[in-house]
Amino acid sequence: MTNKEPTILKTLYDYQEKDLKKIFDYFHEKSSNYNLLYQLPTGGGKTVIFSEIVRRYITETKKKVVVLTHRIELSKQTSRMLTEFNVVNKVINSDVKELKDQDEYMCFVAMVETLNNRLEEDKLDIKNIGLVIVDEAHYNSFRKLFKYFEDSFILGVTATPLSSNIKLPMNDNYEELIVGETIPSLIKKKFLSNANIFSYDVGLKSLKVGISGDYTVKSSEELFTNTLMQGKLLGAYEELSLGKKTLIFNNGINTSKYVHALFSNAGYNIKHLDNTLNKTERREVLEWFKETPNAILTSVSILTTGFDEPTVESIILNRATKSLTLYFQMIGRGSRVLPDKNEFTVIDLGNNVSRFGMWNDPVDWEKAFKFPNYYYDNLISDEEIERNFVYEMPNELSILFSKSKTTDFDIKAVYKEVVSQGFKSKKTLDLSVDQHAQMCVENAEDIFDARLLAKELKDDISYRVRVYSYCIMNNTVNYKEWLEEDYMRKLRSKISQLFALME
Repeated sequence: MTNKEPTILKTLYDYQEKDLKKIFDYFHEKSSNYNLLYQLPTGGGKTVIFSEIVRRYITETKKKVVVLTHRIELSKQTSRMLTEFNVVNKVINSDVKELKDQDEYMCFVAMVETLNNRLEEDKLDIKNIGLVIVDEAHYNSFRKLFKYFEDSFILGVTATPLSSNIKLPMNDNYEELIVGETIPSLIKKKFLSNANIFSYDVGLKSLKVGISGDYTVKSSEELFTNTLMQGKLLGAYEELSLGKKTLIFNNGINTSKYVHALFSNAGYNIKHLDNTLNKTERREVLEWFKETPNAILTSVSILTTGFDEPTVESIILNRATKSLTLYFQMIGRGSRVLPDKNEFTVIDLGNNVSRFGMWNDPVDWEKAFKFPNYYYDNLISDEEIERNFVYEMPNELSILFSKSKTTDFDIKAVYKEVVSQGFKSKKTLDLSVDQHAQMCVENAEDIFDARLLAKELKDDISYRVRVYSYCIMNNTVNYKEWLEEDYMRKLRSKISQLFALME
């Protein structure tokens, strides 16, 4: 595959020109085989910057450039962008067995595995390579190619300078990091949309961490396909994203298919996408998503890189992850700006915001690059996230209980008071039931209405039960589930008693 037709050169923004100058300073001052890493947020224009770097580098040095990618879609996108910068380039894909025409090109775009296979087979001998650019450099698959370019300057480009494998830190392969414009700055300058982020309380105790360091697909699917989580997902969408073009990210194909069935049965326009679909099916789904207002697309990681659809208005993280890179990539899919779009919605159903911080907060990437173990060791654990979570009743739910003077109930404070007075700790939940029952009765027209209101309190009840279980140091999943069931039974009974007293 080749791209040869020249076009009008693109104009870089001020911050892109500034970073480009920094990078060329390294080209001039460091050795010809120096390894440099460059960080810029998703949506900041990394491909634009390194395409201009390629153009200027070739013009200045007369040496060739290799751009490495890890996915075929990225190879094609990179090749098209290079062509827009008047860089005649050749894509080395599975159809390219040898390079008899390499003298016709100064730039090659290659898939990691394809190029590695050709080099191992001694089928390719790319001469005069002065610069190697590694796109999405946090992936570890690129490391195997470095030995073939020991005399070349290597420039890694990434939005998150943390390795996809904590055991293989990026500072093992790159000597220095250049940090580009921050997300807050790009938002302020209107290059990125601002994220309105909403987090829902989710218990993640059942999740297991696999060899990759992230949560396993199996344990994730068991959690996110259960009735409670499916209901929470649909409710969150209807509360915050109804009518918005929405991307839903899942950990597991089965979960995504469950989501598709859930939303389809609710009457919403949704399609499912995963890597088992062929190229034609994938293209058709993405074209449908692009052209359909209010479309919902549920997927499994496939859209975290190489996907650019500025009309996305809402991102739903229907999964938990321990990967900061994945966290930024998923949310970044909604950050593109349009003339009529300067903000987007993020719904977090995996405690990811509590784990990593707000997407639109500044990050000390220099520290994360130099001391990755320190960074990961200081991430908040799931248990700590759950322990510190404070439930706040959503506004639309507060309206249903507007006749009550307060809907708050401090379980910890009540527990301490109950124990100090010599009562059994279980009295804490009994008092909580009394308050919930009173709320239901004073905001209902009849007993049937009150019982319906009681069902709306399920998240508040789950939160109170969990805090109580921490107080008594018995927070096993089975025990908490039993406590919730017992709580609901007592709540229904208390509501009946209160209505009987009113007759």
